Amino acid sequence: MSAEPDTDAMRPDASSAASAMQDGSGTRQFRRRRLLLVPLVGLLLAAALWSGGLVWFAGAIPRTVADADTPTDAVVVLTGGRQRLESGLQLIADGKAQKLLISGVNPSVDLHELLRVSSPHMPEWVACCIVLGYEADNTVGNAHETAAWMRREGYGSLRLVTAAYHMPRSLLELRRALPGVTIIPHPVFPEKVMQARWWAWPGTLSLIVGEYHKYLGALFRPWIRVGRRVIA
Repeated sequence: MSAEPDTDAMRPDASSAASAMQDGSGTRQFRRRRLLLVPLVGLLLAAALWSGGLVWFAGAIPRTVADADTPTDAVVVLTGGRQRLESGLQLIADGKAQKLLISGVNPSVDLHELLRVSSPHMPEWVACCIVLGYEADNTVGNAHETAAWMRREGYGSLRLVTAAYHMPRSLLELRRALPGVTIIPHPVFPEKVMQARWWAWPGTLSLIVGEYHKYLGALFRPWIRVGRRVIA
């Protein structure tokens, strides 16, 4: 008689099949977790970079006028507050520069009105040294307006007056527009901006975060333009 085939030997090992199923299920779970982990790590890295950049930016905001004495060809005030105008006018009255450009003036304001409102006690002769710029309506416009005026005057140095929190972006834009020109920052310090422990004051925190985002936009604007040209 012929031997009957061993049917048990022909059947797949049940434990091996179960193990294979478990391995496949584990692999799929690992892949799903990895797919979730990659964007999470990316978000955490982006948040760390953003936070580190914010801390750096806040530290870059000047807390004092580092150089108050060096004379320059011009003083440039970027409009945005009476304190800026008063500081610029005082610099001219003190003989720190030949002329003062006030960039970004409202077209409805003339020189005598501006002096009457901002600094009524300034000597009258100061008016002859002031130029009002009406073309700019933002920081980029300030830089372009200042650059055009500096070239017309043939000046090679300026003292820049604006709020301390606005100074990093203003310097970035003016240095791009005026390569080779010496720019001395002369910040003013609005009373409502609490630079010490800025993170603990909601108004100051919001202001600095907003200015940080504008600074990043200004910093990367040339690369964004290049990217658009390449795509086009």
